Amino acid sequence: MDSQTSQSSQASQSPHQPHTFQVDLRGLVDLLSHHLYSSPKVYLRELLQNAVDAVTARRAEEPDAPALVRLHAADGGLRVEDSGVGLSESDVHALLATIGRSSKRAEGLQAARSDFLGQFGIGLLACFVVAERIRVVSRSARAPEAPSVEWTARDDGSYTVRTLPHTERPEPGTTVYLTPRAGAAEWLSPERVLTLARDFGALLPYDVRVGGERITDLPAPWDRPYPSPAARRVALARHCHELFGFTPLDSIGLDVPLAGVRGVAYVLPSAVSPAQRATHRVHLKGMLLTERAEQLLPDWAFFVRCVLDTDSLRPTASRESLYEDETLAAVRDALGERIRSWLTGLAAGDPERLAAFLAVHHLGVKSLARHDADMLRTMLPWLPFETTDGQLSLEEFAQRHPVVHFTRTVEEYRQVAPIASAQGVGVVNGGYTYDSELVEALPRVRPGTVVAELDADTVTAHLDAVDPAGELALSGFLAAARAKLDPLGCDVVLRAFHPLSVPALHLDDRAARHEQARAEAEERADDLWAGILGSLRGGAPRARLVLNHLNPLVRRISSIKDPELIGTATESLYGQALLMAQRPLRPADSALLNRAFIGLLEWATHGESDR
Repeated sequence: MDSQTSQSSQASQSPHQPHTFQVDLRGLVDLLSHHLYSSPKVYLRELLQNAVDAVTARRAEEPDAPALVRLHAADGGLRVEDSGVGLSESDVHALLATIGRSSKRAEGLQAARSDFLGQFGIGLLACFVVAERIRVVSRSARAPEAPSVEWTARDDGSYTVRTLPHTERPEPGTTVYLTPRAGAAEWLSPERVLTLARDFGALLPYDVRVGGERITDLPAPWDRPYPSPAARRVALARHCHELFGFTPLDSIGLDVPLAGVRGVAYVLPSAVSPAQRATHRVHLKGMLLTERAEQLLPDWAFFVRCVLDTDSLRPTASRESLYEDETLAAVRDALGERIRSWLTGLAAGDPERLAAFLAVHHLGVKSLARHDADMLRTMLPWLPFETTDGQLSLEEFAQRHPVVHFTRTVEEYRQVAPIASAQGVGVVNGGYTYDSELVEALPRVRPGTVVAELDADTVTAHLDAVDPAGELALSGFLAAARAKLDPLGCDVVLRAFHPLSVPALHLDDRAARHEQARAEAEERADDLWAGILGSLRGGAPRARLVLNHLNPLVRRISSIKDPELIGTATESLYGQALLMAQRPLRPADSALLNRAFIGLLEWATHGESDR
């Protein structure tokens, strides 16, 4: 009974007893290397980061303390020394032996955390990605009388701690020794260490050297004094070529003190797709955070690549990208405003450079102008549009035409452009990305401007009607032609227009095409679906073939008496008008063209065989 009572008591108490997580260090290192970090190279960033943070912590208490970081790659291993705050034996037990603990949380340093690079306490753990053994020798600057301490850890999760005499570490600071794991020796080679240190630490504020060679290069290229704006432009272009591999069209300073950002944006020399994700280099307090920051700029600014240093943005846990928060949103807006100011500055003072920029990147500016009335107003004299008067800005086009007509598709523009131009009707091709939206926005920034979408009715209204007597004389021909094209959903009308060389014009609009597609689907559908489609039938105008009564060929065809030949000639004119409009051909249209071509050949050769 007592035994049962004891077991029952233990069972009732066991759920309330605390337990400690058991961590498989090798499994954790595998998780880091395959899922958290993009590459083993981050181990060097962690080492540099720890060393720089240690120096920052010491200088917060001793402003005149030395600020040195030294890396030595030799004999297959790596040694990293710093003159930082160091660790005591209690610090080692509390910090290095506890996964996830960070010295930046230590008492007395909380207020200064913004000065540190590391924020997640992963620390030396990342070094196990390339090392099988890590040895740390440290002496505390806060307790200079305390002995030096040695912490040695292996990738199996075991570690040892022992104290050392002062002679092992005469000055405060820390030395880290890495012994490579199998297959990772390349990451600790002198050449690789030097390359990685330059990449990660070129903008660090302290004296960092690899084997005696200084790797920091301050001030940053965008902060250096230059004798002239031209000299600055040349120097930054050289920096861009070294960093990104291209020579920029221009460089844009990104000095935004309120956002804690300094850097430069380089304008790409060739056009890129707006859908392509731009990637940028971001340094956090001098340390390279990422080369692939994607959310740094507004989407419309896809024509630049940035490199900058910030002290206000938060990194993610891997410290390889930026944390999306209100601060990043504010920085994004501030950088977008800086690029916008550069554009307006070019418009005001350097039209030649602006023209060179727009020749490559007008799409990006149009994207911005859609949502920014001030930008549209500024860019009106400069943004190019395809029009019936050639490549013009909307400002110049609106000055020439009382009504700014536009089409929503390239196909519609190609249908009407030659005829509209001959009739004196100005048309803007709104079929390209953003163009129709900008044309419709024109009255908001240019009061009094009349904008109208061009449709088939508008074009037909501008064509001259044929004398009623003349049209009546051709009524038989027109009836036969209409009967031939009726199955295709196309009417036939007779007009007189220029240029004379155009025999026929095919006109339709989106409503007509929609109705045509509906009718075709209805023919192919079963009874139930055909009934549904039939109920959707609308009163939209049909497509029309406009025959040019001034064209000599049309005059000769209209005098034909043979109904079969009239049909063949009508199909030929219809097919030629479709080709002139550069419209995609439906299977029925292709069959018609083939039938008309064969029919004309048969008619021509039939006459020869009779002779």
